[in-house]
Amino acid sequence: MHGNILIIDDEIKLLKLLGMILSQENFNVKQASTARSALTMLEQHDFDIVLSDVRLPDAFGVDLVKSIKAKYPHLEIILMTAFGNITDAVQAMKNGAYDYLVKGDDNDKIIPLAYKAMEKAKDNRSKTVHKSTAAKGFESIIGNSPLILQAKRLAEKVALTDATVLLTGETGTGKEVFANALHEGSDRKKNSFVAINCSAFSKDILESELFGHKAGAFTGAVKDKKGLIEEADGGTLFLDEIGEMPIELQAKLLRVLETREFIKMGETKVSRSDFRLIAATNRDLEEEIKQGHFREDLYFRLNIFEIRLPALRERKEDLKALAKNFVNVFAQKLHLDSIQVSPDYYKTLEKNDWKGNIRELRNTVERSLILMNGNILDAESLPHYSERTPAEKDSLSIRSLEKEHIHKVLEYTKGNKAEAARLLEIGIATLYRKLEEYHLR
Repeated sequence: MHGNILIIDDEIKLLKLLGMILSQENFNVKQASTARSALTMLEQHDFDIVLSDVRLPDAFGVDLVKSIKAKYPHLEIILMTAFGNITDAVQAMKNGAYDYLVKGDDNDKIIPLAYKAMEKAKDNRSKTVHKSTAAKGFESIIGNSPLILQAKRLAEKVALTDATVLLTGETGTGKEVFANALHEGSDRKKNSFVAINCSAFSKDILESELFGHKAGAFTGAVKDKKGLIEEADGGTLFLDEIGEMPIELQAKLLRVLETREFIKMGETKVSRSDFRLIAATNRDLEEEIKQGHFREDLYFRLNIFEIRLPALRERKEDLKALAKNFVNVFAQKLHLDSIQVSPDYYKTLEKNDWKGNIRELRNTVERSLILMNGNILDAESLPHYSERTPAEKDSLSIRSLEKEHIHKVLEYTKGNKAEAARLLEIGIATLYRKLEEYHLR
């Protein structure tokens, strides 16, 4: 069995259909038609995933997420609804939901999503067990190159203050890791570290997420909601990709930074929040100012203490240590034992220019562990970077590489197409089309 799933829905036909689909994928499935009976089952059985309708006869699924996660934090919860609602979706994710599906759009998504949620649930259990040994704060920053040590020293000094910090550098250089380390190294570490990616939301949703809103502030705002600025009171607010923040919101953020006061959407009362701000960007903010995309006064308010994080190609001497760490992390995650790493594995990694930086390295190590032969991790586990003879140049086409990658992932999953689609991060229908296109089975 892949794991245990509880499905909650008062539409009995759909309940049975979902149960049958997931049972055929070798999940152990139990069903409930009300929130009350579901909560009883959660007390009696050990589940990994809850798949719940939003509109239940005795509960609102978005609120149910919060109560379930409070009692069973390792569980991953997927919500389903017949009516797409952005406000509900955002609140569900904030309450701890793994994902939010609109019924009718989930046919190609539900199986791969169940596998991904199951992996996350098992990872949650593992993290609970190993929490005491996990690296925290500045210990989580790996590397001894001069550039990373300089950035780390600056961060350790400013962490002890309340100064606003601006983290700059290319995408994937570890800005959120540094932001977490700054929080853990400060006097605010006992309070919340609240993070948001400014590029992930439209202007209206980002404004609601940051400042909160009163019931009735806009269509769908059925109750009061705290914003992240309020949630970060006493702690740290991390604004990632701040260069993507709409210019209309930049003026509001500037006022908050100057006064520590804010007004929720739809409200007239002024609220206060004592938070420490850390911002990050991969953009050249001075150039953005010239283009009229970023406020100069906000830039000066943010740039009190800048820390530039080096690209991975500028700290190649750290690559082996970073790769070793990711091998250990993903070996545990994938339940792989006694892995032998060949020296040519690291040498091959060093030949790449790593335009995606540490994030790209992390993804590459994970894929190579999935694709390795037996328990030997070597250059052949890295088909995209391994050297080829002139006679093999034809195999370097995008089509050939994709075909080879799909073939190896299917070998790894022993033909389980739903699991292969999950690992490839594509829909199962897309996988079947590619199998037909490449004449794979």
